[in-house]
Order: sequence, then structure tokens, then C-alpha cells
Amino acid sequence: MLLSTFQSEHIEAGCDEAGRGCLAGPVFAAAVIFPPGYCNALLNDSKQLSEKKRMELRPIIEQEALDYAVASVSAEEIDRINILNASYLAMHKALDQLKTRAAYIIVDGNRFKSYQDVPHQCIVKGDGKYLSIAAASILAKTYRDEYMDNIAKDFPHYDWLSNKGYPTIKHRNAVLSFGISPHHRRTFRVTDPQLKLF
Repeated sequence: MLLSTFQSEHIEAGCDEAGRGCLAGPVFAAAVIFPPGYCNALLNDSKQLSEKKRMELRPIIEQEALDYAVASVSAEEIDRINILNASYLAMHKALDQLKTRAAYIIVDGNRFKSYQDVPHQCIVKGDGKYLSIAAASILAKTYRDEYMDNIAKDFPHYDWLSNKGYPTIKHRNAVLSFGISPHHRRTFRVTDPQLKLF
């Protein structure tokens, strides 16, 4: 069972991103605030859930959250400011869109760029520990997957319906054969030997 909050004194938003390791498409981020004492036994890190389960949970999160927001940063912007800064920017943009101001932020991972004057806590594997981060991971992932499915129609040879822009062998080979699309991140090296891990 995931924990409701990291601290209980302030209104807390959980943040996470999706698409950081992709060759193509934007990076998406979400921020979620749940009511005090919120419980949901079905919520978990989006990577641990099937696509079907993520899509079932999305409307539940959106209905039961006190507030939520989803934002993205384009491939072009990623190339300009780098993926780490783009991830922070996407999370900041999501926080900007919240109608309820967060007084405390918990973020999945080990690094975050401070948002305004709001205190934050980075939590490694936080999407498997806290409900709001898990919910943010689900929203970021499902909205990004939908975006990639929509643009996949115009670029079928990259197999984005299956890989969502991640560097699978088929995706890398398509880039080597057909070149890059307007949605590709030009600063990401397709032939990087590390990508053999995928």
C-alpha cells in the first residue's frame, strides 16, 4: 500500500515525468494533489501497470484528486535546454497550472530544480512509495502515450505505436534508414552503444 503523503502539515503535490529516455516526442510531466488521508489500493508506479490499467486509473485520478495538471516540453526545446532541464521545466509548467497552490512538493527521482519558494523532497523510486507521485506518473505516461499514438499515424515506419518514441532496435534502425522526423530529438545519438541495452 502506497503512502498518502510525505508530510501532513502542508498541501502536498506529487510530481513525475514520462519520456525522458526517448529519441522522439516531448517529455511530459504531471502534478497531483490528493485530499488529506486519500487512499487507493490500485495506484502504483505506472511502469508496474499495464496500459489498460493505466487508462482505467486515469479518470479515477482526475476525478478524485483535489487538483492535477499535465504539461509537456517539445523535442525542439529539449534540444535547446537539454533533457534534464526540460524535465524540470515540464514539472514546473504542471505546477504552474494547478489551481490549488502546493505548499510542499515531492518528486520522483534524486534531483529537482526548486520551484519558486516551495520546499521539496526528492524521493528515489517515489512512484512506488507515494500515491500522488504514482498518480502523476500515470497521468504523464498516459498523456504522452496518447500524443505519440496521434503523431505515429504520419510516421508509421518508426513504430511509435509500439515503442512510444523509446530507442528500441526497430526504432533506431528506422532512424538510420529513413533519417529523423521533425519530432526527433536531434541531440540524442541514435547510434550510441548504450542503446544496445534496450
